[in-house]
Amino acid sequence: MFALQRHVKQALANLRSSEVREDAGRVVRVGLIASSEPELGQIETYLVPPHLSAQRRAESASRLIRGGDAGCDIEIYSDSVLLPSHAFSFNPDDPDTCGRRILRQREDLMLPLARNFFPLRNLAVQQIIRSVAKENALFCLATALPDAIPGLSLPWAVGEFGSDAAFLTMNQIRMAFLLAAASDRPVGYREQRSELASITMGAFGWRALARELVGKIPFGGGLIPKAGIAWAGTFVVGQSLERYYRLGYGFTRAERRDAFEDACEQGRQIAGMLLEGMRRKAARRTVFNLSAFKRTG
Repeated sequence: MFALQRHVKQALANLRSSEVREDAGRVVRVGLIASSEPELGQIETYLVPPHLSAQRRAESASRLIRGGDAGCDIEIYSDSVLLPSHAFSFNPDDPDTCGRRILRQREDLMLPLARNFFPLRNLAVQQIIRSVAKENALFCLATALPDAIPGLSLPWAVGEFGSDAAFLTMNQIRMAFLLAAASDRPVGYREQRSELASITMGAFGWRALARELVGKIPFGGGLIPKAGIAWAGTFVVGQSLERYYRLGYGFTRAERRDAFEDACEQGRQIAGMLLEGMRRKAARRTVFNLSAFKRTG
């Protein structure tokens, strides 16, 4: 326990919440282009829904530029207008598809977009949770198969980690910063001390629960259980944090257990797909190296 806390503390020395705050606080401007006033109104109503407070609606609306201009960070066109390659098409019958496409293609703007536009918030939160859960599963596979992808590096992986648990815990804390920022909540070690303490102490509970459940869940052999459990544990931590930032309370212990058991099957499938992808890449690299050897030989 004390060794894990020491390793997490060392890793967190390079994890700066201030960078997340600065990213979320960026001013973002969204251009709206449509062929008619009703179509413009549909896009505006999606991005600035009427159930928000008057102050919140005014703040969000101030980020929208009708007709767009050169200073816009992104442009949204109604689906009745010819779409430039850099813009995003809005279908009023399926507006979230436009939102998901924006967040996938402009991840650099995810936090300020989620912070300023309420309908994009849940989309961003779910994307963050699944992305970090996938990173943790991939980390478990990569550390177990160091030769599968030589030189594999994750851009946010800093410092030396004394154990997989230390890295997974650090990355869950990073996720807590991102989720708070996307949810327009205070970000920082002091501001989020209760959530971060829960994550750190929960690292031991997840391992104990995983040992208890692994015999009940048909994970299969090899590396899948470890990576699948890393995905499931991170996913449940993220969902609990999402509820906390949305409603003010997270999962109970019983809810965490049930959610973890439910998520393990999906974690197993995702870990299997990641492992297969790593093996295909390793196989392609082997073929390439053999071909190069034959040419030079």
